[in-house]
Amino acid sequence: MSSGTGYTTDEPGSAGELAEDAAHEREEIQQGGAPAREFRFSSAFALAFSDISPIVGIYSVFAISITLAGPGFFWGLPLVLIGQLLVTAVFGDLVSRWPFQGSVYAWSRELAGRGWGWMTNWAYMWGLTLTLSVLGLAAAGYLLGALGITSATKEETAVVALLIILVGTSANMIGGELLRRLLYLTLTCELIASLGIGFVLLIFHRHNSFSVLFHGAGAGHAPPLLFSPFLGAVAFIGYSFVGFEAAGSIAEEVRESRRVLPKAMVLSLAVAGCLVMFACLGIILAIPSIPDVLSGKVADPISTTLETSLGSGIGRVILVALVIGFTASLIAVQAAVSRAIWAAGRDRVLPWADRLGTLSGRHRMPRYAIALTVLISGPLPFISFSKIYTLLLSFSTAGFFISYAMPILALAYMRLKRRWTPGPVSMGRWSGPVTYIASVWIVAETINIAWPRHLNSEWYLNWGIILTSVILGIIGLAICTRIFRNADRRGTDAGQPPRAILPD
Repeated sequence: MSSGTGYTTDEPGSAGELAEDAAHEREEIQQGGAPAREFRFSSAFALAFSDISPIVGIYSVFAISITLAGPGFFWGLPLVLIGQLLVTAVFGDLVSRWPFQGSVYAWSRELAGRGWGWMTNWAYMWGLTLTLSVLGLAAAGYLLGALGITSATKEETAVVALLIILVGTSANMIGGELLRRLLYLTLTCELIASLGIGFVLLIFHRHNSFSVLFHGAGAGHAPPLLFSPFLGAVAFIGYSFVGFEAAGSIAEEVRESRRVLPKAMVLSLAVAGCLVMFACLGIILAIPSIPDVLSGKVADPISTTLETSLGSGIGRVILVALVIGFTASLIAVQAAVSRAIWAAGRDRVLPWADRLGTLSGRHRMPRYAIALTVLISGPLPFISFSKIYTLLLSFSTAGFFISYAMPILALAYMRLKRRWTPGPVSMGRWSGPVTYIASVWIVAETINIAWPRHLNSEWYLNWGIILTSVILGIIGLAICTRIFRNADRRGTDAGQPPRAILPD
């Protein structure tokens, strides 16, 4: 039976097995060990969409990408989007088979064992937790600008960033209806803002012809696709199309998760990606002077273009929209990473597992896991030695792609060994080819992102992603080895999957 969007469905398991699973779930809920199922397709979509955030995506990559590769960087957007859509399709197969909290962690654990799963989660936890600091700092800068405060010190900006992180944390701590309403509100704001920017600029304020899309950063007209600057732009664009796995991170909180989450992940990325492309196209064609942008005379081409086209009054509106977008993304990122931490705590593979694996409150939220993300990300904006801070933040992006690559590569290996059994929703005969192509893509883009480009004067900043990945990888491997060695010595079941397979 077809489930739509190219997926096919087959019901696994007998009625007796599903009844037993349902009994297990009821027992876990009575013991406070299972999350409340309060999300549906729409709210799971809103969470993933907010994590991706078209506004964050546009502002994160536009200035540096057009400076690196010229207007031709635009063609990197559909390239990366297609590659990431392949990743979401693979994740759809995985979440349908294993609808567990923690997404990439749970899938890697089931595919390749507890050690592989633990290292996947280590990369995921660090990548997303550090991202909270980045989003908080960005939102703080835009909020101060919207309030007309232009001379804030670094310490004052850090205080505002911490307050924004705490506001987002409050929404996640409360959860339930408040969290869903906030997600719907921010989704509506982002849709209006990104669609509005693209439509108004394309229809009423176009200064450049479509031919500029084939111009590089130099004076020539050669397509930039085969040159290093374009690959650099593709690396930065990769920052814009991550976060769709957030819907899978709350899998045990979503009703009919096996069926709705594959669609929610694919659709959230497809919609957000198209909005990013549409808005970027409008901005490129409306830039008053592309040579000034490429020469560095215009530091913020988006704001300059919008103010030139729509008037100076639009500036504050843009800043407010950015505050909403970055804060919404922060809330979604924290929701995703806290579930991964909680899932590892439930599996008893983290220190303080008794606390981190606990749910509390009427909505059974992982409040200790949420608090841990604040304890790590909250102090970072106050760090004065900015170069070390830059090294840590460089891993935030690599953490996403490394944690994406690990379950995809494990699934490709399982398919090669003919040991894969699909869940009720899958791509059918397309599953194998898509998995292999996605494996090639995710490895290539991870290497591209980590490549030491000469963007900073200090060599260790250019090598920052590789350095932090190696250092954190060694630390993680040591911790992982110690945890499982002690668990095996005690004869415990640390790292084993939860007993209840949640029925739909």
